[in-house]
Amino acid sequence: MTRSGRRALIVTADDFGLHPRVNAGIERAHREGVLKAASLMVGAPAAQDAVARARALPSLRVGLHLVLADGPATLPAAQIRALVGADGRFGDAMVRDGFRFFFLPAVRRALAREIRAQFEAFARTGLSLDHVNAHKHFHLHPTVLSLVLSIGREFGLRAVRLPFEANAPWWLTPWIGLMRARLSRAGIAYNDYVVGIEHTGGMDEAAMLDALARMPAYGVGEIYSHPAEAGEGPITDSMHAYRHVDELEALTSPRVAEAISKAGLACGGFADVFGGTLDASQGAGDAARHRDATRGGAPL
Repeated sequence: MTRSGRRALIVTADDFGLHPRVNAGIERAHREGVLKAASLMVGAPAAQDAVARARALPSLRVGLHLVLADGPATLPAAQIRALVGADGRFGDAMVRDGFRFFFLPAVRRALAREIRAQFEAFARTGLSLDHVNAHKHFHLHPTVLSLVLSIGREFGLRAVRLPFEANAPWWLTPWIGLMRARLSRAGIAYNDYVVGIEHTGGMDEAAMLDALARMPAYGVGEIYSHPAEAGEGPITDSMHAYRHVDELEALTSPRVAEAISKAGLACGGFADVFGGTLDASQGAGDAARHRDATRGGAPL
């Protein structure tokens, strides 16, 4: 069974649970706009509020947004001292931490415990696991991906975000290729490309309309953003430049909804788009065709 010629769109919001304003924005974007899925940070300050909202929104697909950088861990700091500071937070030195994940067995064991704890916390919500990705796309790291695949199987893992964007830095190409091959071998479904990396924090209406106008005629795309309701101060210090309200307005824009409708795109979460088969090998062919097209100058 192949997915040749299949064309679909997944519209996702990340950081569900990070802040009440984020949760409120995600709820409104789903109720009033084109948002179909959200990625939950199970250890974030407003995670319980996010889960309560998700339970009241049965059509919102919810996945796990693993936090392994620039955020709070789920386990107490005493149990994963190799990973976090005394405050229980991961740092943002991802290159350094990536080397530590790969080369230091004690760090890998702690990492496995934390990843398992985040899957367990998601399972306790009672929500169906639509997909898995990671804050700042840290699941691109081969050690993190190995643990996601091995642990995730126990919790019903069926789909993972492939963070491939056509304008990504050249040095990411081998890591994307490795991830695509490993997901295919594992039978895990994945999107063929994303839109949102280049415009992180700025997926406004213009960016959304431009992305929709340039979507290829095949493959499953995922547009992701970080919407939130207006309020005083940044959501976090590291997001001081994010235009959360502009992203929320894009997701509730009638022009964006009309563009999706006119494009004839099947639109939903991973479970909606891939249905019951979730055959990851289907994605590889579409991804390869998309890769060839982008080498030829296609805009996405």
